[in-house]
Amino acid sequence: MCGIAGYIGQQSPNEQCISAALTSMFHRGPDANGHCVLEKDNGNVCLLHSRLSIIDLDERSNQPFEKGPIHLVFNGEIYNYVELRQQLISLGHSFQTDSDTEVLVASYLEWGANCTDKFEGMWSFALFDHRSETLMLSRDRFAEKPFYLHQTDNGLYFSSEVKALKALAGKRFNVNTDHVLRFVVNGHKSLYKTDQTFFEGVEELPFATNAFVNLQGKRKEGKYWTPSHQPKQMSMEEAIEGTRERLIESVKLRLRSDVPLAFCLSGGVDSASLVSIAAKEFNATAHTFSIIDSDHRYDEYDNIQATIKDTGCESTKIILEPGEENITRLESLVDYHDAPVATISYFVHSFLSERIAENGFKISISGTAADELFTGYYDHYNLHLYEMRNHPSFARFKKEWETYPLQFVRHPDFRKFDLYFDDPAKRDHIYLNNTEFRSMLKKDFHEPFSETNYADDLLRSRMMNELFHEVVRVILHEDDLNSMKYSLENRSPFLDRNLFEWAYSIPSELLINEGYNKYILRQSMKGILNDKVRLSREKKGFNASINSIFDFNNPKHRSYFLDDSPIFDYFDKSKMEGMLNKGEYPNSYKKFLFSFINAKLFLEQQSN
Repeated sequence: MCGIAGYIGQQSPNEQCISAALTSMFHRGPDANGHCVLEKDNGNVCLLHSRLSIIDLDERSNQPFEKGPIHLVFNGEIYNYVELRQQLISLGHSFQTDSDTEVLVASYLEWGANCTDKFEGMWSFALFDHRSETLMLSRDRFAEKPFYLHQTDNGLYFSSEVKALKALAGKRFNVNTDHVLRFVVNGHKSLYKTDQTFFEGVEELPFATNAFVNLQGKRKEGKYWTPSHQPKQMSMEEAIEGTRERLIESVKLRLRSDVPLAFCLSGGVDSASLVSIAAKEFNATAHTFSIIDSDHRYDEYDNIQATIKDTGCESTKIILEPGEENITRLESLVDYHDAPVATISYFVHSFLSERIAENGFKISISGTAADELFTGYYDHYNLHLYEMRNHPSFARFKKEWETYPLQFVRHPDFRKFDLYFDDPAKRDHIYLNNTEFRSMLKKDFHEPFSETNYADDLLRSRMMNELFHEVVRVILHEDDLNSMKYSLENRSPFLDRNLFEWAYSIPSELLINEGYNKYILRQSMKGILNDKVRLSREKKGFNASINSIFDFNNPKHRSYFLDDSPIFDYFDKSKMEGMLNKGEYPNSYKKFLFSFINAKLFLEQQSN
């Protein structure tokens, strides 16, 4: 895990810009930093790297890394590097380091650009091949690692963070106000519906994409992997055993490290499964970190304690309380992110990252994406019932839904078993109440909901939209920034190609059973995960209440929302004050208020 930046084109950043970019990336890689400028007849290449040492801590693995005709800067981990190294040795390659970095280069020398198909991991890398005078840029399958681009007439800049991109290019980027309004009005699930970012002229390399850039800075890009739903005939037992085998293997790969690692533990099945696998299958010393919220809707203390007791893991708990320091923290996070913090969950996550780093760990492991692989949200029941509407077991599925999960469902739409029967395209609950939020604007911003059709199966297509556009993409962006602020690497074992492809080969009818979502995952963890968590039906999720941060009875906190600000060039202050005066807020309004205050801070900081 590191920071990378660079340029290819007709010019080259000056030493002042290079130094500023390296300084801006120091937190991503405090263990070493370096750069190289490769001058060619037809253009120049500049590669920068800040290293957080995780595998092979020796300075021989510092970057930019040179091997034969290749220069490389690389952010991430190739988890299966041990197996690839053995294969490459059998093909005649020799190695001077024990790093996954050198394995990446050797894989390219052996298989060319097709090497990415061999990798199990998370990465963004820039690899210059002196033979073809081409720079290869690559991003992992799920976009775990960030990769920002800025194209000019003379070349292409790239980096792990917008700050480094600004520094290396020696310019400020104008705020993309459409994206700010999109975020506040439609919420965080709209952030990856377009190619836009919070800055004009800044884009991201798409997930599962390789790009090739010549010395004129012109690039061609294409997907090297496309997610799909390809159901196979299998029994419930086969689905369960296949999931168990692949998840254990994924955790095994992600435990590889030359430095200590920790686990983010909530009360849910996802993170508790990972802790339990590590402790029981691999006898790993698991130190867990958990958020405790006094709001009963988000309080998972009992389930967290059940996993701690069952695994014998060490535990650190962080208790959320409203206070002035929360405002200071939020200001700092928005400044560091160069963007609004997407939801309150990621404000909360910053406490975890900080405490994990303070305790001497350099890696955190989280349960991101289990919901999108195995069904985890209440509307997944509705989508499942839609897909099962002509199935012989439909009456049983409906009865189980009425008997078990329905008692926990608060959203009125999700209490309708036939939510999608008449209108499979119904999505107004995703941008909930955005019509009212639009009414707060001085000038209307309207963008209808859109999605990608990934599969004929409505449930699976929705789940992939959540994974690649609406939920997981946002989580990964926020997790990376929150973690790297404290020089911490984040790993997500559910984001594993073999596990994903297996999960999306399971027939949808098997995903929900006995009124349980994530039925396959729960059953695969039988005998590993304690039953209190494994069989818990209520979903709370990793979240917190805005009241855990802001005290709306405190005049100072209220005025914080209404102080003069550039945001009131777009929003009507009197209408915002009217909303604050309501006192009691539905959940969607609390999300809107959190988005609003983040956008307010972002615009204020960018105007300075």
